[in-house]
Amino acid sequence: MLRSAALSAARRVSAQPRTTAVLGKGAVFQAARTMASAASSDTVTFEFGDKTFEGYNIDVPSSSITLTKADAISLYREMQMVRRLEMAADSSYKHKLIRGFCHLCTGQEAVPVGIEGAITKEDAIITAYRCHGFTYMRGAAPVGILAELMGRKDGVSKGKGGSMHMYAPNFYGGNGIVGAQVPLGAGIAFAQKYNNEKTCTLALYGDGAANQGQVFEAYNMAKLWDLPVIFVCENNKYGMGTAAGRAAANTDYYTRGQYIPGIRVNGMDVLAVRQAVAYAREYATSGNGPLVLEMKTYRYGGHSMSDPGTTYRTREEIQHMRSTSDPITGYKHRLVDSGVASEDELKSIDKEAKKLIDEALATAKATPEPAASELWDDVYVKGSEVPYLRGRVAEETHYYNVD
Repeated sequence: MLRSAALSAARRVSAQPRTTAVLGKGAVFQAARTMASAASSDTVTFEFGDKTFEGYNIDVPSSSITLTKADAISLYREMQMVRRLEMAADSSYKHKLIRGFCHLCTGQEAVPVGIEGAITKEDAIITAYRCHGFTYMRGAAPVGILAELMGRKDGVSKGKGGSMHMYAPNFYGGNGIVGAQVPLGAGIAFAQKYNNEKTCTLALYGDGAANQGQVFEAYNMAKLWDLPVIFVCENNKYGMGTAAGRAAANTDYYTRGQYIPGIRVNGMDVLAVRQAVAYAREYATSGNGPLVLEMKTYRYGGHSMSDPGTTYRTREEIQHMRSTSDPITGYKHRLVDSGVASEDELKSIDKEAKKLIDEALATAKATPEPAASELWDDVYVKGSEVPYLRGRVAEETHYYNVD
């Protein structure tokens, strides 16, 4: 009965179209074009390949997904927006408008877009430092993200968080300590269960963080209390510059929950991500406890902007992934082949995404930096401050509540 409910929900799930206004906001890699058929004039059904999902102690999601044509096009639009956003960040970093750490998700767009299409705004997400796409999909405006990257006062964290510390409604970051967000995600799910909410939390981490002890501690507590948390491993094959197989004795990350069921998903397929997350959400919110999802994906760039990304893998490998498994190109073919949109219609969307991000970038560049006096703000909730905070030296001590 539970599986039938989960499958039914996975088939039904349909995201609401998002606004793209600037201020309104392959093995398992095979992304072969999926056959599609029009179920009606307003919906379209896509079939998945045999290797799209692999289960561990659980049945896999349905091999087909039906959604409205408007939603199908919305998924494409959002992936283009995320990619253009990351391209703007890349260019800005190279022009020294962005300093410090900067981790891009170019190539992994199907994960944040597919996840958001399967959950509600009341559900929660927490992730690591490759977070720009998630921040946007949770509702932050592109200009706020780009301004934050540049350390400007109109950034989503008022210019004081930077690339790794961005937040939005029910989006808990952007976390810089490897793996530390996983037990935090379990804690958010504990609160959801404690408050009897019909919601869940997605706690994301990379294959490089999958060997952290705190991940397994979170697994244990989540299963012990059957928390509504979905642990999502974004396996992009490399933890910084180390191939997964050189760091992990078991690279089947979806099986590593042991007593927690798991599903491996083609993370280069936005529809597969959406289908799997809808299935996982129904499972978790029905009182069954946690689930582990492994998203097999790939980043085109280096670990961060300081990493060329070609010292531990070949340029040929990167180009092969771009040409055979790109999430946007592959999905574009499916939309055209199924008659959902024409090449010209999708090109128009591409141009509009570029225009919107270009406008957001120009606005972000024109935003001033925060005043130095604001350094001490937002450390504590107003009214709960300690008497004083020291700076780098005693002379920089800042006293609160002093007229």
